[in-house]
Amino acid sequence: MPELPEVETIRATLQLAIVGKTIAHIDIYYDKIIHGISPTDFQKHLVNQKIHDMDRYGKYLFFILDDYTIISHLRMEGKYYLKPETAPVEKHEHIVFVFTDHTSMRYHDTRKFGTMELVTIGNEKQSKSLASLGLEPFNENFTVAYLQDKIKKSIRPVKSFLLDQTIVCGLGNIYVNEILWRCKLNPETKVRHLSISDLSCLIDSCRVVLKQAIEAGGTTIRTYYSSLGVAGRFQNELKVHEKKGQPCPICHTPIEKIKVGGRGTFYCPSCQKKRKDI
Repeated sequence: MPELPEVETIRATLQLAIVGKTIAHIDIYYDKIIHGISPTDFQKHLVNQKIHDMDRYGKYLFFILDDYTIISHLRMEGKYYLKPETAPVEKHEHIVFVFTDHTSMRYHDTRKFGTMELVTIGNEKQSKSLASLGLEPFNENFTVAYLQDKIKKSIRPVKSFLLDQTIVCGLGNIYVNEILWRCKLNPETKVRHLSISDLSCLIDSCRVVLKQAIEAGGTTIRTYYSSLGVAGRFQNELKVHEKKGQPCPICHTPIEKIKVGGRGTFYCPSCQKKRKDI
């Protein structure tokens, strides 16, 4: 699933390509992608709406129009492509935005898990999609005190805690593996046993790793590609993710893979030693 850096790369790519375009009409081939409004109303409200900007919160894309914002979540396989209006509609192109300049933007999703929600301008954070989300790591309020309040008496492993979008918005499996390695924290460590120093390291590492990934255009692993086929380069910088059996960059101990909360988890058993509380 695209994480914050990948979605930011898509946002920046689309911003250059579609801002200023006006929607002539929308063709919907799979209704269930549209949430909170009927597909007919979705189409009706967006005719003649101009795209003024692209924004993002966590893993959600915002298409900012005259009166509305389209909130899009790509889930596992969602992608956007620009094509001429006359290009044939492919099998997995479920939503087609046709612009007045005779170009089109196609939402392509082989697994049909993606969603689109329509809200009025200024109500994005109150939408059903975003109302329960926590803070992004770049938010100035993402502090030790904020994390301590969320932890309280939690017995969850730190890996599962960081993947909880109601606590930290935008992180996914790849970057959490990298962040925990950077902090030398075993992924199974219970969050209630994390020190202030541990929490400070997590905050710093979240920001550093995400910033580096954004600068590299995200991580291209398996099927993720940005809009218009832009591939990320951060996979070249990964230290532990998908590195099972390879030497740790610090101590050269072979990287191991385990399951934490059902998620494939890569870590160094030497640098990220288990604590007694696990």
